[in-house]
Amino acid sequence: MPPSPITAPASADPILQGGGECGALMRGLDWTATPLGPPQHWPQELRVVVGIALGSLQPMLIVWGPEQITLYNDAYAPMCGARHPAAMGRPFRELWFDIWDQVDPIIAAAYDGISTSMADIEFVMHRNGYPEEAHFAFSYSPVRDNAGAVLGMFCACAEITGQVLMQRRLAREREQMRQIFEMALGAVAIVSGPEHVFTFANSEYRALVGREDIVGKSVAEALPEAAEQGFVTLLDTVRATREAYVGRGVEIDLQRTAEGARERRVLDFNYHPVGGFEGPADGIFVQAVDITEQANAARQQELLNHELAHRMKNQLALVQAVANQTLRLASDLDTARLSLNQRIGVLARAQDMLLTGSAQATTVTEIVNGVTALHDDPADPRFHLEGPDLRVGPRAALSLSLMLHELSTNAAKYGALSVPGGSVSVIWHSTPTDDGECFCLEWNEAGGPPVVEPAHSGSGTRLLNAGISGAQISKVDLHYHPKGVCCEICVDLQGLAS
Repeated sequence: MPPSPITAPASADPILQGGGECGALMRGLDWTATPLGPPQHWPQELRVVVGIALGSLQPMLIVWGPEQITLYNDAYAPMCGARHPAAMGRPFRELWFDIWDQVDPIIAAAYDGISTSMADIEFVMHRNGYPEEAHFAFSYSPVRDNAGAVLGMFCACAEITGQVLMQRRLAREREQMRQIFEMALGAVAIVSGPEHVFTFANSEYRALVGREDIVGKSVAEALPEAAEQGFVTLLDTVRATREAYVGRGVEIDLQRTAEGARERRVLDFNYHPVGGFEGPADGIFVQAVDITEQANAARQQELLNHELAHRMKNQLALVQAVANQTLRLASDLDTARLSLNQRIGVLARAQDMLLTGSAQATTVTEIVNGVTALHDDPADPRFHLEGPDLRVGPRAALSLSLMLHELSTNAAKYGALSVPGGSVSVIWHSTPTDDGECFCLEWNEAGGPPVVEPAHSGSGTRLLNAGISGAQISKVDLHYHPKGVCCEICVDLQGLAS
């Protein structure tokens, strides 16, 4: 009786060397118990693709023979979830039994000699014992012998679940921002690329220019009269230099109706570059306020209109600061969404009061709480508030709200609220003086970036220095200490309450 042939162990096969965990798994597997048999007897085509897979850092899968036996490398193993390592050397159907109705046609096509490639295929699989959404990019290619017969299938693939979910989240965030911009006070638009193509324009912007069909068109195409007056050149400069441009009281002739004459409008506007880290900006954020009627009014009305423009310019920065702080402190996405919606609601109500002058009699506590709620979080308090619940009349309430809103906005953009760990102390009290009882409020910032006094006074500083409207005694001391901005507001108690 002739001796039995000696079969070398799989560990000695040169094609199975390396390959990390899956290489070791293949070397230790009893292949004689599988339809493939010992590795040294595998067809050359299988040995080649196995060698490619074990030597690759990209996820690779091999399905071989009529029994569709599964082989894969380390990069593919995480896709198997808890079914690894038992899936090695087993029929492919056993690995993906829960999604076989989707996988079977693709495998069958490969065995029929037809390749399949997909940039994104979605499965709901139970690979870890519970249903989960998963996405993959892959290419199934048949492997043939010298005669052209299909022996198996080779797949290079990648799991893209994280990218798909991220893109979905970003799409939701973009939609939320689109809704915020749509509700924003004033004309808002976004233009992209060297041709400045409109990608967004809210209803107020479309009403300002008198055209509805501007999205998808370049500024020069949609608003040729604006191009004639140099606004496209200005957009080119902002895009190239990545430096924002703010225009105050700028006159522009707009063709607001198809048959009518051009109308001269006076605008406050802001061109702000967005996107890109090197070279020209990806696009430009456009925000405009039509101040034509205000420009024709008295000087006091003009001052109020400039303040409106200042409020509008700061609105996006304030929403961004509120959103950044909310997302940074939230424990999960649902909590962040609820908190952000609540804060935007508070901001909308505050903006309505400040911009329309619709303040009513209230208390200092309500005013301070309403302003600080935009930036505070119960899980990470940023404010220390202390003071009696003093009555405030309508005119004084509007002035005090504007002043605190200006201080908190600047703190969120540049001061203590712009960085983690910063805090603000707001303490108020009444005190007797030679001129009668006075109300004093102290705003003190700490823990923020080093403070430098601005070289020029803007409308915000002028608003603070204007003090409380209607008071006989009104004094404001604003100091830019290196450790934090300090502001003290004093007003006669009768003027505060009347």
